[in-house]
Amino acid sequence: MAHLTALLLTSVLVFVLSATPTLSIVTGGATARRSSSLNHGPARTYVVLVQPPAHAHHDDEAAHRRWHESFLRPGSRPGAGRTAGGDPPTIRHSYTGVFSGFAAKLTEDELAAVSRKRGFVRAFPERRVPLMTTRTPGFLGLHAKQGVWNATNYGEGVVVGLLDTGIAASHPSFGDEGMPPPPARWKGKCQPPVRCNNKLVGLVSLMGGNDTTDAVGHGTHTAGTAAGYFVDDVSAFGLGRGTAAGIAPGAHLAMYKVCDGEGCFESDILAGMDAAVKDGVDVLSLSLGGPSIPLDKDLIAIGAFGMMSKGVLVVCAGGNSGPTPSTLSNEAPWILTVGAGSVDRSYRATVQLGDGEAFDGESLTQDKRFSSKAYPLYYPQGTSYCDYFDGVNITGKVVVCDTETPLPPLNSIEAVKAAGGAGVVFINEADFGYTIVVEKYYNLPMSQVTATDGAKIMGYARVGSSGAAHTATILFNSSIVHVKPAPIVAAFSSRGPNAASPGVLKPDIMAPGLNILAAWPSMVPIDGKESYSYNVASGTSMATPHVTGVVALVKKAHPDWSPSAVKSAIMTTSSTADNAGNPIMDEEHRTASFYSIGAGHVDAAKAVDPGLVYDLGVGDYSAYICALLGEAAMKTITGNSSLTCAAVGSIPEAQLNYPAILVPLSDKPFKAKRTVTNVGPAKSRYTAHLDVPKWLKVKVEPEALEFTAAMEKKAFTVTVSSRGADADADAGQLAEGSLRWVSEDHVVRSPIIADARVVST
Repeated sequence: MAHLTALLLTSVLVFVLSATPTLSIVTGGATARRSSSLNHGPARTYVVLVQPPAHAHHDDEAAHRRWHESFLRPGSRPGAGRTAGGDPPTIRHSYTGVFSGFAAKLTEDELAAVSRKRGFVRAFPERRVPLMTTRTPGFLGLHAKQGVWNATNYGEGVVVGLLDTGIAASHPSFGDEGMPPPPARWKGKCQPPVRCNNKLVGLVSLMGGNDTTDAVGHGTHTAGTAAGYFVDDVSAFGLGRGTAAGIAPGAHLAMYKVCDGEGCFESDILAGMDAAVKDGVDVLSLSLGGPSIPLDKDLIAIGAFGMMSKGVLVVCAGGNSGPTPSTLSNEAPWILTVGAGSVDRSYRATVQLGDGEAFDGESLTQDKRFSSKAYPLYYPQGTSYCDYFDGVNITGKVVVCDTETPLPPLNSIEAVKAAGGAGVVFINEADFGYTIVVEKYYNLPMSQVTATDGAKIMGYARVGSSGAAHTATILFNSSIVHVKPAPIVAAFSSRGPNAASPGVLKPDIMAPGLNILAAWPSMVPIDGKESYSYNVASGTSMATPHVTGVVALVKKAHPDWSPSAVKSAIMTTSSTADNAGNPIMDEEHRTASFYSIGAGHVDAAKAVDPGLVYDLGVGDYSAYICALLGEAAMKTITGNSSLTCAAVGSIPEAQLNYPAILVPLSDKPFKAKRTVTNVGPAKSRYTAHLDVPKWLKVKVEPEALEFTAAMEKKAFTVTVSSRGADADADAGQLAEGSLRWVSEDHVVRSPIIADARVVST
């Protein structure tokens, strides 16, 4: 199927370069930055990991930079340390917060010279990765002056960091009326000419220069979704009118510009992470990511590990390559990976046929005057692509277009308009099922309908094209809420299994990411000519800041919790039911797999009070990396070259203390061990409840957990097996269920996934 490139909000062409550096240098596809003259190959940007300087304090930035620069001084090899033009390579970024290293533009000879120096660890050719509301707070159970917002004071005092395309600093969503200053520990600043306020407390470009403006719209949209302040009576194009607010409207914002309309270079992403952890952010949001690669070659995963070790949870987009399996980005277990679903709002545009049958579609191009009469219906003969209408009179007609793409091609819409068409019915791509992605890039009345409904409309239109005077009109109903069922998995949302670590469930969580209304820079025209302050956008880019905002609320309530505890709280309190009380469905209206929704759909109202958490620390993750990838990878990811697997041990994927339980599917019993920490009432008793298919045999030992103190830990074992050959035939390769620990006050739910493709370890 065609990938939804428009949802990435960028078009990125990634070239696979032929250079194959030797030594301990990671090779692979990358996009070169500013190629230069040859010195045994073109110069390209590398991220170089090195050991920290032996006697420098971690806060001594000057000493660290001198150490990093020492790797670029001319070596013994002729020509090493200088480009063909005679200029020595220079440091682009110096990293001291998330790990010890630097980014520099090097030829192969220069890189070879660097790799021979004492303290060198590993080098990575950088890649360029793509970028991946008025309603959603209420949909997530957040309401003004009550519940979680009231209990956390809207996230006041928490600093939310974002790596993105910049921000429209003067937008009303980033006003600070009534907000207190940032916490005293905050070290961030705003790059001139922008001045910080109590909402926007940090703004800097890591791309070179002082331009922090958002010329794409992506960063403004994600920032507004995560922590935009209350703005009354807003809408997008007159639709979705209401009060705009982010998920944590009382939180402070810090924007690190690392992307433009072409994408994001990894060296800049790491510089943003490094700056954010030094400034003191409480959570970092990345609505970007590349294709799956091994974790020890994934610079975002390595940087996120460094942030996790400093107590900062990194929230990342899961990717927009669904519904194809194993298409995820950002798969490391220390990252909170987000998938996308729908909300209970529809920009309703109903197609009414002349025979009285009606089909609900959606559109952001709504003209209520259009509904006053019926129009002749036209379906192109021989082709449904609507690219040209030579010799065909479609003046005043509604044209049916089936272009087999997830978004209406602009040239098709323009062709209909140029030929005098009155309106267009666009039929969705079949793979997208019930997912309808709307955009305000068209100036012709239109409705987008599902492929199923489109087939019926085409059947009616074909009969009309043969001579009968068949008609249609489009009834524009603005926006309606409380639509059921919701949420539904968005077709574009990338799916598991986790290619980088098959025994760890990804995505972790699902959040609203389809047709999300949020802040937009008025300087960026939406339909080619008009400016708006709010826009509707879709993608896991939009889902990610929803979860980031929830993390901010949990951090406000529990500032001492580890990143893994916060992540566990969000996963175990999530929901697997839609607003009609049925299991969440995918884009084809089938029961969604955990490989689509993660643990479930985020429930902000419950996440601050989970009862129990599954906690993990640096030592646990280090032992997991040893089991998955070996000691060299562990040293690379942790940034600790003196650490050994003999010291940290080995934890197989299935035994990692993760909030989801993923095990091999076999008739041989497999045991997975877990430990929970009591963060609820000191004295509490939890009993195990299982929701599993009949062909799956699951046993929990012990069946009850008795706690007598806060922060007390209890271990348990889950044993999973199929019920013989007949059961294996029923289950196929995959069986899913849930374990619920239930007390008087809490329900702590973990997915159970038994997958025959997972190798037993």
